[in-house]
Amino acid sequence: MEEKETCGCGNCNCENTEETCGCENEECNCAEEKEDKKIFGKNKKSNKLEKELEELKEVNKELENKLLVSKADFINYRKRKDEEISRLLKYSGEDMIKDMLSTVDNFERAIALDDENLDDELSKFLEGFKMIYCNFVNILEKYEIKAIDGNNKPFDPTYHQAVMTAHVEGMEPGMIIEVLQKGYLYKDRVIRPAMVKVSE
Repeated sequence: MEEKETCGCGNCNCENTEETCGCENEECNCAEEKEDKKIFGKNKKSNKLEKELEELKEVNKELENKLLVSKADFINYRKRKDEEISRLLKYSGEDMIKDMLSTVDNFERAIALDDENLDDELSKFLEGFKMIYCNFVNILEKYEIKAIDGNNKPFDPTYHQAVMTAHVEGMEPGMIIEVLQKGYLYKDRVIRPAMVKVSE
């Protein structure tokens, strides 16, 4: 006769297997053990899901931080670009103005040839030069281009370029004796420092 496998709980003598045990013996705990296994299995799955959820939360947090950093970088980049464009627009005509300054210098040299006699041929000839020069100066002022003031001022390397020095009796060292070539400001920027002679 084939021997049946008992439930194996050790508390009863029923011939049912553990899977199908349904005896009513109070000492049999097969059903409880089966329930415990189910709960243990559920707990194991639950712990695994919780671990995966924590990992996903960490990944999500890292991605959020990266996104915030990217946003900040983009905002800073946009600010830099806006400032650069604004600066380029503000000083857009600088190269052309620098080229025009040499023409203004030539007019000033020509006008400087005139003497106190305004009735001679030279003065009459230079009268047209003076009119053109005045128009040039008005145009420069219109576009916020101003000559740098220099005579009898203290030497300032921001605005002046010393090309000569000389000792002048009664003058403090570091003072501008003579402006050899005018310097110019374009808005708030020095586009050409004044070439000056400085006392030593």
